[in-house]
Amino acid sequence: LIFTEEDKYGLYSNLLFKYFLAEGVVCGHDLFVASAKEHPDNILKELPAPLLDEAYRNELGEEAPAVKSEDFQDSMKIAWRYQNLPKMEASPTSSTKFGHYYDVSKTMSPELFQSIKWHSFYLPEELSLQLEMKTCNMNSAYAKLLQSIQKIIYQEGFDGSDPQKKQKNILRIGIQSLGSVLWGDDICSSDTPEDIHSLTKFLYILRGLLRKSLSACIITVPAHLIQNKAIMERVTNLSDTVVGLESFIGSERETNPLYKDYHGLVHVHQIPRLNSLICDVSDTKDLAFRLKRKLFTIE
Repeated sequence: LIFTEEDKYGLYSNLLFKYFLAEGVVCGHDLFVASAKEHPDNILKELPAPLLDEAYRNELGEEAPAVKSEDFQDSMKIAWRYQNLPKMEASPTSSTKFGHYYDVSKTMSPELFQSIKWHSFYLPEELSLQLEMKTCNMNSAYAKLLQSIQKIIYQEGFDGSDPQKKQKNILRIGIQSLGSVLWGDDICSSDTPEDIHSLTKFLYILRGLLRKSLSACIITVPAHLIQNKAIMERVTNLSDTVVGLESFIGSERETNPLYKDYHGLVHVHQIPRLNSLICDVSDTKDLAFRLKRKLFTIE
């Protein structure tokens, strides 16, 4: 479970969300997209287009000019003992890159979508189907969302406890702006919310579903709107990876010369603990992101 705290205007968290889904399309995973704000079909239409290896290297401007071997030998006359050493390439080659890279300025071609299965959950449509229902003190929107996820896990063969009949695949779940007022949750609008445990109950059940199925999930939450900090602590404890995005738009950091090349900061609050009792503490805590013309990079 990857939990992303949205930046103030939701610009960059939305981009991160789309990257997660785009990687699923390129890897041939099934997708499940849930939103109460933007129609999932529109989100999927705006996924960034994948960059091929060559395009990626050209984009970074890493194409070193080809050196002719004669020129090379002339220039190496001084250091004759280096002459027969294999040429080293300073720039990272395609074999060292991890995952795929995407061009934010273009959208993914519809042909790529034809190879994968995707499911959508748009809250306004779902609520019009049935009467309001409250289950185990949980808000009805969350209960419906859990039902939909559960149904897809069991029907599409992602249930880990049940041996799969078809070739193994992974379900990528993306839930946009959970906890916002649009989901019928009041944790963003008051200090003492009525459904104070709705979100934590939802995450607790969702995490159980993820644990016993072949699935991974990304959730974005407008954390800056949540007044009650205890809720955020509980949510962090119920997630595996917790990342916060802080945009410089409208903050005094925008004019800080130290950050002039960047558009915001990435705060890594939690990393999964695999087979260990203590949390992994990374050496570098200061990560920043910037959106170039085509690439979104975290450095």
